[in-house]
Amino acid sequence: MKLEQVLADAFGRLARAVADRRSAFHTPTLATVGPDGAPEARTLVLRGFDAEARAVRLHSDARSGKVAALAREPRAQLHLYDAGAKLQLRLSGRATVHLGDDVADAAWGGSRDFSRMCYAVEPAPGTPVEAPPAAPRDAEGGRANFAVILLRFDLLESLELAAEGHRRARFDWCGGAPHATWLVP
Repeated sequence: MKLEQVLADAFGRLARAVADRRSAFHTPTLATVGPDGAPEARTLVLRGFDAEARAVRLHSDARSGKVAALAREPRAQLHLYDAGAKLQLRLSGRATVHLGDDVADAAWGGSRDFSRMCYAVEPAPGTPVEAPPAAPRDAEGGRANFAVILLRFDLLESLELAAEGHRRARFDWCGGAPHATWLVP
């Protein structure tokens, strides 16, 4: 397989994962830097992918720790792993958070009621409580808490595990023009 094919395959899998809830890439892990400088990782749902912009779209509650972390330090990494394909992708770049703007409005408009209800939870995510709160039932009540995270990645690493030899590739757009290379796994 050539480097161009590795990148095309990665982009194809990302595009499919947006629509296919059964795709292992549908629920990636987002890593950010916590307030104490330690890494923090959590699983989200992949909601959009723009190959031309090299950007993935994720949704979050604006009151969450990840949104606060990205406000302090916008560098982040998205980790995706498909155990069946034995394929790992790591996307590294800068995230922007969108609240109440055209990006957030478009994403909110494209969301199902079931997903929208998640943002109406009270109190805010991460708040200590005596017992788990009841599931919200108001599909519009969480609009003010809805945020879109756009991660524009400048680095993509692909690692395929195979009995005939693992293959690792790196794609780097940091200097403007893309640079692709094989790496030792």
